[in-house]
Amino acid sequence: MKVVLDINNFWSPSGGGVRCYHLQKMEYYQKKQSEFKLIFLMQDSCNKTEEISPTLTIEHVKALKVPGKWWEYRFIYSAKQIRPYIEKFKPDIIEVGSPYVLPAAVRKACACLKHQPVLTGFWHADFPVTYVRRTAEKINGFFAQKLETLAWAYARRQFKNYKGIQVSSKEVMARMNKRGLSNLCWLPLGIDSNLFTPSRKDTTLVEELKAGNPNRLTMFFPHRFCKEKGVSLLLNAYPIICKKLGVEPALVFVGTGNRIHLVEEAVKKYKHVRYAGFIKSAEEMARWSASCEIGFALSGYETFGFSILEGMACGECLVSANTGAAAEHIGESGGGIVLQKMTPKALADAVCEIAENKTIMQTMGVKGRAYAERFSWDACFKRQMEFYAEVSGSD
Repeated sequence: MKVVLDINNFWSPSGGGVRCYHLQKMEYYQKKQSEFKLIFLMQDSCNKTEEISPTLTIEHVKALKVPGKWWEYRFIYSAKQIRPYIEKFKPDIIEVGSPYVLPAAVRKACACLKHQPVLTGFWHADFPVTYVRRTAEKINGFFAQKLETLAWAYARRQFKNYKGIQVSSKEVMARMNKRGLSNLCWLPLGIDSNLFTPSRKDTTLVEELKAGNPNRLTMFFPHRFCKEKGVSLLLNAYPIICKKLGVEPALVFVGTGNRIHLVEEAVKKYKHVRYAGFIKSAEEMARWSASCEIGFALSGYETFGFSILEGMACGECLVSANTGAAAEHIGESGGGIVLQKMTPKALADAVCEIAENKTIMQTMGVKGRAYAERFSWDACFKRQMEFYAEVSGSD
């Protein structure tokens, strides 16, 4: 049995997509008979070992907590923290899921070992564009381009001598290729389309949201409350939508983030804007999603976008950003509208275009559901195991 050591500084117990990926991966290895054993290094406040099953072990690693009120990230940065686990488990493959410091630290931890593991990566965040260029553009466009170039050089250096990097978006993968990152493997992630399904619709909740008006539109925003995810864009579009439709739509927010105050202000200002808190239960998330008609995917920087596909699987029509995995999913499925401009007016126009034509809404919902059903966790991890077998067999 080959051993896979999985380590990722993007892991957080209250995280979104990355947390979902790791939880699903651990569940898969725990339940399935496999030729691979998974060791997940989970950042924590203390060291302890959990032997979950013959094919899954969780090693809790004491790590530095990253300052910040709205997250629970901990950071492994040193080869000294990693090497004891490499020596203990003698992995055949190591998967590194975050690009900052960790890939080089893992490479250093493996230096001079008699048993050399195959190093692989997972591109969970398109950081040269998402975090570097987007942030620097606020200062100067030319400066942003230069910094992005440096970020790509940093990424190439971090993943030097890695046998392969898994990527979940074709658009992002093409960009990485263009920037000199090679040995890329397209690995679409998955969703549970048996859980996220239109049958989860709660008629009592729908009636509550519509508040006595069957023509009231119901909308759902299940993302982190930050600029990147488009929360401000949606809130600025909301009064325009209200005016165009003539009926104030129900708008439900779930999650948390550094712009939660904007959501709280909107809840006080508008009768039909609701904050349902941070929802950890997938069943509860599916209930809310299936009970709303329109969902939003307003981040142009998604590398896969679980909530996008979960919304589509529940029959929502999606309004999406014009780049990244959001545009990729909506464009390929026909399950919504891709915005040409990321402005409040364009967003309001798209919402009203869907809302004012029930036939379009129904057709988009059906197309989105059919597309989302193509993505399953079983297919994802079977494909990943083929990737592991390929890179480790080429030694």
